Amino acid sequence: MSTIILGIESSCDDTSAAVLKDGEILSNHTATQIAHKEYGGVVPEVASRAHQINIIPVIDLAIKQAGIKKSDISAIAFTRGPGLMGSLLVGVSFAKAMAMSLDVPMVEVNHMKGHVLAHFAENPKPKFPFLCLTVSGGHTQIVLVRDYLDMEVIGTTIDDAAGEAFDKTGKLLGLDYPAGPIIDKLAQQGQHVFQFPEPKIKDLDFSFSGLKTSILYFLKKEIKKNPKFIEENLNDICASVQTTIVTFLMNKLQKAAAQTGIKEIAIAGGVSANSELRHTLSKIGEENGWNTYIPSFEFCTDNAAMIAVTGYYKFLKGEFVGQDVAPTARYKI
Repeated sequence: MSTIILGIESSCDDTSAAVLKDGEILSNHTATQIAHKEYGGVVPEVASRAHQINIIPVIDLAIKQAGIKKSDISAIAFTRGPGLMGSLLVGVSFAKAMAMSLDVPMVEVNHMKGHVLAHFAENPKPKFPFLCLTVSGGHTQIVLVRDYLDMEVIGTTIDDAAGEAFDKTGKLLGLDYPAGPIIDKLAQQGQHVFQFPEPKIKDLDFSFSGLKTSILYFLKKEIKKNPKFIEENLNDICASVQTTIVTFLMNKLQKAAAQTGIKEIAIAGGVSANSELRHTLSKIGEENGWNTYIPSFEFCTDNAAMIAVTGYYKFLKGEFVGQDVAPTARYKI
């Protein structure tokens, strides 16, 4: 009998559902909230209310696209955390109700583990052990992956994440939210002409708070001399900031690869959609003899396919949870 997993993701502002059959993704549908754009960031209360509106049609569409019936579902996998508590609560509550109505088991999934295992939603798949640089708006980590469910964080941010650095820079430049993709697009038309200090953090950890501060003071200084500085140099500013962030990430990843001797290298998370990061990883991978793995764009941002994949491997090991399970805003790998 086939194993069919329904995955549900609701950790932030994307409501997503996916169906996986025996390890193969049959559908992956996401409703993205645009209401946060006018606020310059995700508003938790707005996000949770939108999840309540979106979750039923999103799950219904995923099931229809997969060509299955609800009665075919073997288990429901859902994001337990980390994330916004109100958003998580919608997904967890729905998963519990649906699992009870179908009389199927539930599998809770760590969102960050999901990002890592997004690489198993498509081919080619990395071989164990591999290193995964996981970069998003809230997290920046280097994860040593020994097996599907055996992971260890060997490097993490001590303050802000790479995605936060992009978004904060976007606010300073007057760009819309989310700023990351906009900066990426503008950077392709600019050059790395402005220098920002690379954070001096020991071992494999990251820090981006200092970089954000240096960008702030740099812009204040230049605007004082020329009020139109941002307008006249926008592309070059974006290119300079982006290159600084990508260089910092790649330097740490190269250090991790050298320390562990691992040549199977992957990236994941929302920032892994960044064109310069993807290009730089491929280039450095060739220079170092790495086998590199870069997810398709649909598996970079928050999506339920990665939750279904992780849930599938936990299902095979019988790692289920009961109706007393609760969401958690903070949830370490």
